[in-house]
Amino acid sequence: MTVETSLLDHFAALDSATVSDALDACGLPPGQGGLRPMWGTPKVAGFARTIELEPLSGEHGGAHILTSAVAEAGAEDVVVVANGGRTDVSSWGGIVSVGASVRGVRGVVTDGACRDVGQARALGFPVFARAQVPVTARGRLRQKSSGAPVSLGEVTVHPGDVVLADEDGVVVVPRERAAEVLREAQRLADREASVEAEVRAGVPLPEAMRDARLAGTEAR
Repeated sequence: MTVETSLLDHFAALDSATVSDALDACGLPPGQGGLRPMWGTPKVAGFARTIELEPLSGEHGGAHILTSAVAEAGAEDVVVVANGGRTDVSSWGGIVSVGASVRGVRGVVTDGACRDVGQARALGFPVFARAQVPVTARGRLRQKSSGAPVSLGEVTVHPGDVVLADEDGVVVVPRERAAEVLREAQRLADREASVEAEVRAGVPLPEAMRDARLAGTEAR
């Protein structure tokens, strides 16, 4: 197991809410909602493989969007598609789900809409998006960049950042601070597990959920 794979496994053992709290504690942008799984309740953790799309205004779009980036992605990657939250046209579809699945890609998070959800479900390929729409990207979108920083909602995603997505939402952890955020998230997860155990054992909720204790600010 590589160091990078181990890092992703540790993040995958957490949830987006806990990692969001850790990002807060580290002074980084927290997680965001509105990017939901299009089928089931998958969880994905991987390194960002970024793509930015933009409107196509008359001129030929060249090579089909997404294809080159997906062809270069690998088994530790999550594809991140920036499309400005646009939901009137699909920014991810069935054939690219097939291509990504064949490459072993862990999933996709697209700041926009997707289509062919049944195909992704049949593949077991996780797709997180803002909406579903049947409208094709052909003649409507073109690829602006691949492998450059992109905006995912209010967060800037750099290639190689850690992306964790689950049914609560999406968190983006800057790669250079991933170890720091992971340590904080693990500490918070342990603290919350302790609080939950006390509540289940009959400790009154107000006592168990003291703000300082839940936030992990008490003396360790």
